Amino acid sequence: MVDVGDKEVTQRRATASCGIRMRPETLQRIQSGTATAKGNVLEVARLAGIMAAKRTADLIPLCHTLPLDSAAVTFEFDEPDLVVVRTDVKTVARTGVEMEALTAATVTALTIYDMCKSIDRGMVVERLQLDEKSGGRSGHFVRDDS
Repeated sequence: MVDVGDKEVTQRRATASCGIRMRPETLQRIQSGTATAKGNVLEVARLAGIMAAKRTADLIPLCHTLPLDSAAVTFEFDEPDLVVVRTDVKTVARTGVEMEALTAATVTALTIYDMCKSIDRGMVVERLQLDEKSGGRSGHFVRDDS
């Protein structure tokens, strides 16, 4: 594990996203709440993502355990067959929360897949990415997809 003991404690924030593509009928069922008997897909997935952010150090070797100040998961539906998962994680620490944001996005999408696989096994998780990060020596990063 990298020694971060000499690094300055600063406010850190990271946002990440990914998509999960599915049949339009599957997304309609998710949005209407009729996708599965397991419960509300989006609320269960949101909770799973937040829990994953909190457990990132248990999942990724050599990742520092961080005291998270907040972890949020939101969803966007700009296409009839795509759920975009967005995560936002904050802390005050010596190292960043990029992995926590990415882990939250991944686990959120995997939870959607798990809850809906009985009605759509063709779903695809796509384009996991860090969108923005701030704090620390490396400064501010914003993804430029132009």
